[in-house]
Amino acid sequence: MRILITGSSGQIGTNLALRLLEEGHEVFGVDKRINPWTDAFRYLLQDLAAPYHDFTGGIGGVPYPPCDIVVHLAANAKVHELVEHPHRALENITITYNVLEYARQNGGIPIIFSSSREVYGDIRRYLTEETHADFGYTESPYSASKISGEALIYSYARCYGLRYLVFRFSNVYGRYDNDLERMERVIPLFIKKISAGEPVTIYGREKVLDFTYVDDCVEGVVRGIYRLLSGEVVNQTINLAYGEGNTLIRMAQLVGEALGVTPEIKIEPSKRVGEVTHYIANIGRARQLLGYTPQISLEEGIKRAVAWNIEWESRKQRRGLYHSLPNEL
Repeated sequence: MRILITGSSGQIGTNLALRLLEEGHEVFGVDKRINPWTDAFRYLLQDLAAPYHDFTGGIGGVPYPPCDIVVHLAANAKVHELVEHPHRALENITITYNVLEYARQNGGIPIIFSSSREVYGDIRRYLTEETHADFGYTESPYSASKISGEALIYSYARCYGLRYLVFRFSNVYGRYDNDLERMERVIPLFIKKISAGEPVTIYGREKVLDFTYVDDCVEGVVRGIYRLLSGEVVNQTINLAYGEGNTLIRMAQLVGEALGVTPEIKIEPSKRVGEVTHYIANIGRARQLLGYTPQISLEEGIKRAVAWNIEWESRKQRRGLYHSLPNEL
C-alpha cells in the first residue's frame, strides 16, 4: 500500500509514517518544514497553502509518487495563535482545497481528513455525537477552518464521488510533540516547566478535556486506512479520542508525579479567547465502525510522555542535534 501523508513532519504524521513503515507500506510525506525527528521516510518540502492551479500528478506541478490513499494532516493548528493571526485559518481552507483537487484530478484518490473536536465549539449541552455538532457555537477561526474543511470534503463526496473518512481528534500527545519553539502544546510545555521547577498556569479551574495518547490516535487512523481502502467503512465522520475527561489540574499533577516533584500550579479565572473549556468525546462510532478501543489512560500516557521527553533531551544534549528515537520509547 502507498500512502501520502500531508503534514508529515508533525507529531501525528511522524508517528503514523513510522507505524506504516513498520507494517511494510510505502510512505511519502509533504510538509513545509524539515522533520526534526526522523529521516526514515521520503518527504517533500512544499507549502500547500499557496494558490496552486496545476494538480497533474502532484500539487503545483510538483510530481508526487503514485499513492493509494491520502492522509491529510497539514494545518495551522494552535487555536490561540489563529485568533491572533486569522489569515492562518484561511490558509487551512486553501490547503484542504489543494489536497482535494489533487485527489480529484488524479483518479479520485480516497482521503482521510484530520478534523478536530474544536468543530463542536465550547459545548453548552455536551453533545459530541458526530451528527449533532452545532456550528452556531463556532468558537474560533481555527474551528471555523476545520468546519470549512469538513464541508469541502462532504461536497467533493457528493459532487465527485470522492471517498473519505473524517476523524475529529482531541488533544493528541506523546512522542514527537516537544518542538515548543514551533508550537506550544500544553503537556510538553508542562513537562518542561515542571521539570525545571517553574510554575505552570491553568486558565480555568474546571476546564475538562479529552486527552488522547498518540498510539491510540494512530491505531484509529490505521484502522481507518484499511477499512476505507477495502470499502468496509466509507464516507463517515468519527470522533477519535480516549473518551474520558480530565482537568488540566489533574494532568499537571500527573506530570509532577511522573517527574517525582510537586508542581506549582497557578489558576487564572478567565479562559483565553477561542479556547474550549469542556469536551469529552463520544467514541461509540469509532468502536462500532473501526473496532477501536483506546488502551492508554492519561495516567499511563503521561508516564510515557515524560519518559520520552527525558530520553529525548538526554540524547539531544549528548549529540547536540536531533536524531530519531526508537519507536518503542
